[in-house]
Amino acid sequence: MHVLFVERHGLEETEVPTDLDQTGADLVVLSFSDSDLGAFAEGWKRGNSLQGDDFPTLRLANLSALKHPVSVDTYVEKTLSKAKGILIRLIGGVPYWSYGLQEVVKLAKQNKIACAVLPADGREDPQLDDYSTLPSSTLRRLKELCDTGGEIAAHAALAQLALAAGLYAAPVHGTKTLETFGAWSPEQNVCSPSDIAKAINPDKPLIIVTFYRAFITAADLKPIKAIFDALRIRGFEVLGLFSPSLKIPDAAEWIISQIKQFKPVCIVNATSFSGRGASGESPLDIGDVPVFQVALSTSNRAAWREADRGLSPADMAMHVVLPEVDGRIFAGVASFKEPGIQDKNLEFSRIEHQPDKERILAITDKVCRWYKLQTKPLEAQKAALILSTYPGRPWQMAHAVGLDVLASAQAILQDLGHIEGSLQKPLELSLKENKIKWPVEKYKDALSQIPKKLQSDLFEAWGDIRHDSLVSQNTFNFSALHCGEAVIALQPERSDPAHRDNDYHDISRVPCHGYVAFYLWLQDAFKADAIIHIGAHGTLEWLPGKSVALSKNCWPEVLSGNIPIIYPFILNDPGEAAQAKRRTGAVTIGHIPPALRVSEAPSQFSYLESLLDEFSNADGLDPNRRERLKESIRVEAEALGIEADLGINDQCSHSEALSRIDRFVCDIKETQFGDGLHIFGRKSGQILPFEAASSELAERRAIRNALSGKRIPAGPSGSPYRGRMDVLPSGRNLFATDPLSVPTRAAHAQGIKLAEEFIRRHLQDKGDWPSGVIVDLWGSATMRTAGEEFAMALHLLGIKPVWADGSERVSGFEILPLITLDRPRIDVTLRVSGLFRDVFPTLSNLYQQAIDALSKREESSDWNPYTSGVENARIYGPAPQSYGLGMGSAPEDFSDAGRRAAAEAWLEASSYAIKGDRVYQDKKGLKDRVTKADSFVHLQDMPETDLLLSADYAAHEAGFAAAKKFIGGSVSLYHLDNTDPENPTSRTLAEEIARVVYARACNPNWLTGMKRHGFRGAAEISATLFHMSAFANLADVVGPHLFDSYHDATLGNDDIVKFMSEYNPEALAAMRDCFEKLYHSGLWKTRRNFILGDLGVSA
Repeated sequence: MHVLFVERHGLEETEVPTDLDQTGADLVVLSFSDSDLGAFAEGWKRGNSLQGDDFPTLRLANLSALKHPVSVDTYVEKTLSKAKGILIRLIGGVPYWSYGLQEVVKLAKQNKIACAVLPADGREDPQLDDYSTLPSSTLRRLKELCDTGGEIAAHAALAQLALAAGLYAAPVHGTKTLETFGAWSPEQNVCSPSDIAKAINPDKPLIIVTFYRAFITAADLKPIKAIFDALRIRGFEVLGLFSPSLKIPDAAEWIISQIKQFKPVCIVNATSFSGRGASGESPLDIGDVPVFQVALSTSNRAAWREADRGLSPADMAMHVVLPEVDGRIFAGVASFKEPGIQDKNLEFSRIEHQPDKERILAITDKVCRWYKLQTKPLEAQKAALILSTYPGRPWQMAHAVGLDVLASAQAILQDLGHIEGSLQKPLELSLKENKIKWPVEKYKDALSQIPKKLQSDLFEAWGDIRHDSLVSQNTFNFSALHCGEAVIALQPERSDPAHRDNDYHDISRVPCHGYVAFYLWLQDAFKADAIIHIGAHGTLEWLPGKSVALSKNCWPEVLSGNIPIIYPFILNDPGEAAQAKRRTGAVTIGHIPPALRVSEAPSQFSYLESLLDEFSNADGLDPNRRERLKESIRVEAEALGIEADLGINDQCSHSEALSRIDRFVCDIKETQFGDGLHIFGRKSGQILPFEAASSELAERRAIRNALSGKRIPAGPSGSPYRGRMDVLPSGRNLFATDPLSVPTRAAHAQGIKLAEEFIRRHLQDKGDWPSGVIVDLWGSATMRTAGEEFAMALHLLGIKPVWADGSERVSGFEILPLITLDRPRIDVTLRVSGLFRDVFPTLSNLYQQAIDALSKREESSDWNPYTSGVENARIYGPAPQSYGLGMGSAPEDFSDAGRRAAAEAWLEASSYAIKGDRVYQDKKGLKDRVTKADSFVHLQDMPETDLLLSADYAAHEAGFAAAKKFIGGSVSLYHLDNTDPENPTSRTLAEEIARVVYARACNPNWLTGMKRHGFRGAAEISATLFHMSAFANLADVVGPHLFDSYHDATLGNDDIVKFMSEYNPEALAAMRDCFEKLYHSGLWKTRRNFILGDLGVSA
């Protein structure tokens, strides 16, 4: 048997080495918790004051400063080597400080140091006993004292450790215990809830504030007191409940009993992570009221003020992402950790939470506005229904993937009691014709109340108010109308309409006067109680400001005014829903995608199908007949354009050609597409593969409950058509995956399948391994699949993630030996989206760390391309605070200039290298990566969408093709179909487009489904052509026969023309104009007389 060495690396290697420069002492206490360390500091002071210089000396250090191996080695040498006793408190177990434990245990055994390693996260961890040198009885006593917490218990723990180390410590007197859970108020401190109840005014609404017991034991309660004060000023009674964790069964049961008894109107929670226990529920759920999550940041205020990100990855996970699993509303950051004056005796600065008054006032205002919803009947509320205008064309008004926004808006108005029955006039017509006016002078008054910096930025970017496109005769004109007490409006353009595509995802772009005016009008004039955004994600959550934990100078906070935002959102798109949750505190109510329908072969394929069927049944018959059938099949496939779509040429054998043709026809027949659009909270009338009635009911109930100020239960996001039945029923507050757990073990297993399928296809096409691959990674897909695409990239490198036992978070990686991999390592560059960059910074760090480790391997460069030197980064994306590609109208400019503009836009929006925490522009490096690329891969994981349903696919996939052509060289474009996890399929981009055109776009059943949705259905039909044309223009992957087929199915169909002319004549005109431009540009060379006549061109 041969033993293979597997090289393993931990994520701590990416930390920056730190020298704490502490001298030695008798005792050392290490912990990840500043509260722990603060308690031990107070405990030592107490012991020193009672025992004097006889009390052992002490050093304290936070383990977060000792993550890098060099930091550990330095601290062991300078400080720990001189200690007699060491106490370590760990959160998360061995994997979170594995190297440090290894070195400390070695030192302790070598120097006979009394060493205690204890869990600090409320759970038993027997594994830690193996790293200790003390008897279990001593460890249990130390753990009991540490868990008790507080000054006296910490003093007792130090005395116990001193005695175990052979040092003298006097007996510790005084009460060492504090209740595990209980009630608290600033006036009475720890007390019985009944004591607080006596002082509560029953006529005032009550809010419960939940927080960690450790804040009491460490005397670190300033932010909790500040929250109490702010809520009381706004007229609330406040009750504090503390516990070590929401997951401890006894504490959870007690908290549930208190919530039931006191019936709070809201809960403000200052604990971290999810509170879900074994039952799958959090104790805070029982109140059926909104739970507001506040972040007590582990960073200082200066770091937050300067950081575009807002919170560190760890804070993001603890205070934002994991609380979303419980359905909490993120209310903002309440405090920051700041160091005090260094204690010279301890060589330690105690770090405490310092409240931020401004942020706490913003949190309180958000809570008040949600509570107000509980006090007003639904039909009396001032609800603002805002419809998306992305992608900005008038005939694309109220766009969304899979949702009929116009019909959904009407349904919501009915459910909330603002209208009875149907609107008298089609909503699309009313929104075009009706205007709500607001004088510019009123706008100026409102504008003067926002921060001066934002006013300055606004005028610097846009100048005179009168030049805004919404201003006429010194008045703003918003496309909106009143419906009962509600208003329904089109979201204004955030900038110049001519540059809408460039600016839509540009987080640095200051919104124009008209946009700012609209949201200030909602606050000041309309006095909105709630905002309901319907449709494709809006632009409010993409305005300038921090990514999360916003400040007063962040546009999303200023323009939303802390108004409750309810966001119906398709439940398979967690990424853009997360952006709304984290930047505007939105409640995102998931809705189901439309029903899927299985496709069928196009009518023009009938003869080809009959030939294929005959051939499949011809085994054992006349060989000459089989040969004639082969020839006939190829002739027919060539006539239909299929051979061109599949890249089959004369050098291709009959056997291979027939196999690929047959597979293509089968792919079309197995394809599914959306049968119409979903209407929020309404029955579709279509057959779904899952029980839909409960989802439709839940959606209606959720919108009413949200507007009633109730809690909306949390629900996962994903595609029910990909086996994710846990996302049903819909109507729940969507949450995404924990970014620190990505990729999961299941995702890694699927990633291996994807990598092997891509390699198989490349070998089939090229006869060789890929040499340079660019993988297109999107944040939403990574959230949805828990990292399957990223895991694929890792496997191409020969890298396997390592997961921490218990938490299942990714803690490092292994390098697979080449003999196990049985192929060369592939040179892979990641082109990541802005959302991926922001949500998954740890994945970028891990990937770069893996590249660095591979470059140091003693392997041949033929088998490991990284050993020849890694000059350039392997992760590129958009500039910080930038999203999307900003191509503008370039994909619709069918000229060399348009294609060049698209290429330059893709290169510019992909030119920022990501190396660990460094993000810097590196155009030269990116061009080198593109030049050396022989393959580009985009993955699709959802069966309910396709690459012709959204402009984003063409921008990314065809945009890269334009960039490659602009730089020079050839490349294979692959679209990896991951919709069926059991059978991933790699296709060329041309194959994928042909499949979608035949299976969905030209399918009479899809067109019939769109006809059920009037204006929106017509818009979808027209949009499909525009997306086809973008692929044709930028990547030259759409054959003329495909445009012929789509013309036949749409403009060549009198019923479709009649339908579009009645419901959306602008979309029909746009289609005609697009076909004509395609023909005259040479992108579509049809020879069909009927089509030429329709275009007004002589044959």
